[in-house]
Amino acid sequence: MSAMEATWLLLTGIGLAAAAGLNAYIPLLLAGLLARFDVISLAEPYDLLESTTALAIVAVLLVIELLADKIPAVDSVNDAVQTLVRPASGALLFAGVFAGDAEWVQVLALVGGLVTAGTVHGAKATARPVVNVTTAGVGGPVSSVVEDAISVSLTLAAIFAPVLVLVLLALLGWLFFRIRRRWRGRRGPNRDPAVVS
Repeated sequence: MSAMEATWLLLTGIGLAAAAGLNAYIPLLLAGLLARFDVISLAEPYDLLESTTALAIVAVLLVIELLADKIPAVDSVNDAVQTLVRPASGALLFAGVFAGDAEWVQVLALVGGLVTAGTVHGAKATARPVVNVTTAGVGGPVSSVVEDAISVSLTLAAIFAPVLVLVLLALLGWLFFRIRRRWRGRRGPNRDPAVVS
């Protein structure tokens, strides 16, 4: 494998895992459907994703996730539940990219996917309550739609144009930075003047 091929695979794995950090089921469903229609191929055992049973289960879980993530307060509970699911999905997808490689590569891919998806999930789960509080719940559903769109975009970019993963991750980082900065800006004036030295 050339350095360029390894870089493309790495970007694909990172993109899929990051997409799973936002929504565990979007990249799983898209990868399964694309494999089902022979647009991509999945090596064993990841080819199970293209089975009718797997696609149906992932589709049902995706609908539940899409609905739960649009309701303020329920979205925070959903994020707590997804704390294990999203990193696991990211690990599975990242490892799937390196299917057929040496066992140690598979282990590194699993860890890489777990860390990538877990980091993105952590940022999302931290930002969502801030969005809900600062917008009286109105911003939560909007944020959820944006996150879903980014998850779809990251998945498709990772599969078809891995170099775009870097652009989308930069955009995602910028969004999280803006939300955090805005939250800190709103907290500043509310601090007790007696505490400030």
